[in-house]
Amino acid sequence: MNLLKKVYDPETFRATGHQLIDMLADHLQACLQDSSGKVIAYKQPDENYTFWAHEKFDSPMDYFNQVKENSIHIHHPRYMGHQVTPPAPLAALAGMEGMLLNSGGAIYEMSAASSTLEKLVIDQLKSYFGFTDGDGIITSGGTLANLTALICARNIKAPEDVWNEGQHEKYAFMVSVEAHYCIDRAVRVMGWGDTGIIKVPVDEQFRMRTDLLKSLHQEATDRGIIILGIVGSAPTTSTGIYDNLTAIGQYCQQHGLWFHIDAAHGGPAAFSQKYNHLTKGCELADSITVDAHKMMMVPSLTTMLFFRNSKDSYRTFAQKAQYLWNASNEEWYNYGKRTMECTKIMLSTRIYALLNTYGIEVFGEYVDTCYDLGKTFAEMLKREPLMELAVAPDSNIVCFRLIHKNESQCNDINRAIRQKILDDGRFYIVQTLLNDNVYLRISIMNPFTSITDLELMLLDVKTTYLELTEKT
Repeated sequence: MNLLKKVYDPETFRATGHQLIDMLADHLQACLQDSSGKVIAYKQPDENYTFWAHEKFDSPMDYFNQVKENSIHIHHPRYMGHQVTPPAPLAALAGMEGMLLNSGGAIYEMSAASSTLEKLVIDQLKSYFGFTDGDGIITSGGTLANLTALICARNIKAPEDVWNEGQHEKYAFMVSVEAHYCIDRAVRVMGWGDTGIIKVPVDEQFRMRTDLLKSLHQEATDRGIIILGIVGSAPTTSTGIYDNLTAIGQYCQQHGLWFHIDAAHGGPAAFSQKYNHLTKGCELADSITVDAHKMMMVPSLTTMLFFRNSKDSYRTFAQKAQYLWNASNEEWYNYGKRTMECTKIMLSTRIYALLNTYGIEVFGEYVDTCYDLGKTFAEMLKREPLMELAVAPDSNIVCFRLIHKNESQCNDINRAIRQKILDDGRFYIVQTLLNDNVYLRISIMNPFTSITDLELMLLDVKTTYLELTEKT
């Protein structure tokens, strides 16, 4: 019992907490004020495992500091990699409070604050997507939100009671070939296999070819497959290009299909006066996924799932749990009825902390800053004779590659450039494959990334390219 008292001692928590906050504040200050430091000190996985397996720490702060040093520095302005936001300190503090309070959000009596704020956040934000009615949930990540939306679509649009009686027909969703892989994964989780997803080709701008929807729909029907809906991307993950949401929505309305939008990354453009045109067509959707941990400065994983029809929010899961709640009432405050999670962590408080303190304008300003930088970087690339821009960006995601007189060597050269940048650690970028060509890819997630940071990254890329090609 003495050990447990030590574990839960409030004064130890107070002292260690102050030290940890000071350390993280110093880390934040160092990232934002001096971008000459490394973004990542990359170690091979086996090497890193050996280090942690043998390392012993004299104090919790020694441990916390080593975790920081061994982690990628998301707040560094030269982090330009995956679509993960540098969390706003206030949102991170809200997350920490939620971790200690640990209010499980399946039922209201366990989570009065976070359950109520979940309803409030959804209600305050849904109108930006054109929903005058509507409801929704906040859940742990875009993958889970998309799966939840597609299960709901199946329950509503399928001509049989799949939830209670099982499935006898073949069903599918139509989706862009550039859509996030979690959509494909979702239909496989539902047991639909290869035939459960109809991939729609994209045009030269990597936008879904909506002119092909009718013919692909008919082909599936001829094969005995029932199309239940279409998933639009806002934007696609690889290129950051928004599908024509209006055209998709109109087709769905004409044919009685469910329209889901995976707006995990780009949904917050709806909060921007400058870029909200990109989300035109959202008002036609039946459901929309929006990750707050991508373009809303909130820690991972924090995802909103909006439904245009309030009742649809209750039609995904229809089980009874008598020890938790009364059977069939649509109780907005008991979220276990509407989410995959039976225990929900306090996610709404992270979003509401920013919304309440800074207003909706903070999200628009963040989107504007990052998207503007994406367009600026694209213009910089156009002036570089050695570089090729994949597509003019809609967002803060930009794909480019170095070109070489020997086309067969281009992919290997671009892979080698990315690996060299990872090993050096002064910048962090990733790569993607478009039309079988390897492209370097950046996502400008930090609003404090400067033009100088982008220029220096390009200089690094060019220098590495010249070093590699001198040998060929």
